[in-house]
Amino acid sequence: MKVNISVLAWGSTAWVDEFARGTLMTVAVAVCSFPVGILLGSVFAAAKLSRFSLLRFLADVYTTVVRGIPELLIIFLVFFGGDTLLRYVANAVFGFEGYIELPVFAVGVLCIGISAGAYATEVIRAAVIAIPTGQIEAAVAMGLERTVLLRRILIPQAARFALPGLGNVWQLALKDTSLISVVGLVEIMRTAAIGAGSFKEPFTFYLVAFVIFLLLSSISNQGFLRAEKWANRGVRSR
Repeated sequence: MKVNISVLAWGSTAWVDEFARGTLMTVAVAVCSFPVGILLGSVFAAAKLSRFSLLRFLADVYTTVVRGIPELLIIFLVFFGGDTLLRYVANAVFGFEGYIELPVFAVGVLCIGISAGAYATEVIRAAVIAIPTGQIEAAVAMGLERTVLLRRILIPQAARFALPGLGNVWQLALKDTSLISVVGLVEIMRTAAIGAGSFKEPFTFYLVAFVIFLLLSSISNQGFLRAEKWANRGVRSR
């Protein structure tokens, strides 16, 4: 196993600039899909904590199904199923019979967001449950409005408890971006695959992809550790 250093340079005949663009695409997909996951997680966590059995059932179906199937299968279903659905709607409503294809970036963001949302649901639900009931009861006894209770007590406390788990959800979303390469999005893994095929140096290119993902993961971990430290400022440790 030899590493060909000559291809790891900046320029038209090397691939550092290609990896830089692939890294930016990976980060862009992860950054866009993470809020989608948080939004879905918040909605379905609220549904799981609802007193309505139908909402709890729907939330259970979502988390069970999404966590029970591979993320790659979600990508295939949305990519190919979404195209078919769009063509059917365009034909039935507008009489359009041409070819329609979903943007690959949007597919990636949606699929990773759906997957991350299933895990974020349980993280947020557990964070809400971890809030001492006495705080909620005291707020209600003081006559605080529901919106004030959410803004001043529930959301800040739940965010503090959820940060460690959401850090894991972010890492999951970051790594899942590698799966989008199967539908043509040129991110880190797709760049490595193209470079490995072009130069016949698979070990070199996949080693670079390994290092980039490890760096992104380490930087993200440090960022969430700092966020946790900031969120826990003033909280007495036991």
